[in-house]
Amino acid sequence: MSEFRKESDLIGEKNVPQSALYGVQTLRGIENFKISGVLLSQYPTIIKGFGITKMGAIMANRQLGLVTEEQEKAVIKACQELIDGKHLDQFPVDMVQGGAGTTMNMNANEVIANRALELMGKERGQYEFCSPNDVVNCAQSTNDAYPTAMRLGVYFKHQEVTKALDALIVSLDKKAKEFEKIIKMGRTQLQDAVPMTLGQTFKAFASSLKNEKRQIDAVANDFLGNNMGATAIGTGICSEPGYAKLCNEALRKNTGLNITLAEDWVEATSDTSGFVSYSAAMKRLCIRVNKICNDLRLMSSGPRCGLGEVNLPAMQPGSSIMPGKVNPVIPEVMNQVCFKVMGNDLTVALASDAAQLELNVMEPVIVHAIFE
Repeated sequence: MSEFRKESDLIGEKNVPQSALYGVQTLRGIENFKISGVLLSQYPTIIKGFGITKMGAIMANRQLGLVTEEQEKAVIKACQELIDGKHLDQFPVDMVQGGAGTTMNMNANEVIANRALELMGKERGQYEFCSPNDVVNCAQSTNDAYPTAMRLGVYFKHQEVTKALDALIVSLDKKAKEFEKIIKMGRTQLQDAVPMTLGQTFKAFASSLKNEKRQIDAVANDFLGNNMGATAIGTGICSEPGYAKLCNEALRKNTGLNITLAEDWVEATSDTSGFVSYSAAMKRLCIRVNKICNDLRLMSSGPRCGLGEVNLPAMQPGSSIMPGKVNPVIPEVMNQVCFKVMGNDLTVALASDAAQLELNVMEPVIVHAIFE
């Protein structure tokens, strides 16, 4: 068996590793975009989003008679494998790339097509039986399939983030109860003000994060909108009448989520405001977390010659020259994480502002910044 198979696109032929489920366009993307070193394979929820998106599309296209029953069954099985977290290593493209996400979309199309071919008893690359473009990407463009997959991917990652946030809130509430009878000094302008309990301090920490969770949950619902059927610029060219509605119905049925179709496809195709709102909500959350970390560092300062009001767990020795010194390394590293999120929010805002005419080609860096 040959180590490579020949595949071609409009630019020409390339040797694709026979072991790869991806194809020639993915290979070009690997070669062209060695940028961040952060690969799509590191974000399983995006790949899951592609699986859901492509499954909805193939089901709609089958109802319209645009693909065969054999193709539909094989593609659905291949998509389900992506949803289940399989074949992650077959998505080796950089998260930051030119082409408005075309490389990512074709990576998904090629992996699904080649896996479907295997399920049909064919060889990888025998695209006359199941084409990445004409079957898997039927009635789609990168400009509707890619953002739909990205939004679903962010939504699923959001669910993971909020589980971690819930755990933090529970922990802070527990400390609030534990410390409810411990008196400490309240301070304004870093000066002594009036007494309070340490429990009240921790209850306020928990309350602030509960408020931010409500905010971030609300904006995350924007990711349940999609523009499938809009194709290249929102006019629906190359998609059959009725396709968008059928695809949306399949997406809703397959996920159990309240997924909705955009009212104005032209507007939706160039719009990235949902990402802006979510990133801003993440920044707000980080401002709150940052304040908690700053307060913990202040209250634990000393401990002999500072405030010394709380004892943070000793995680590691704090100095190579001062024996016995222990630093608040966990709040410190959390501060740094928060700063990175705040910086990424600026990246999202600038990239969203770069939309031109009927598309925003900067979506890949928006998605990269939010996922990071």
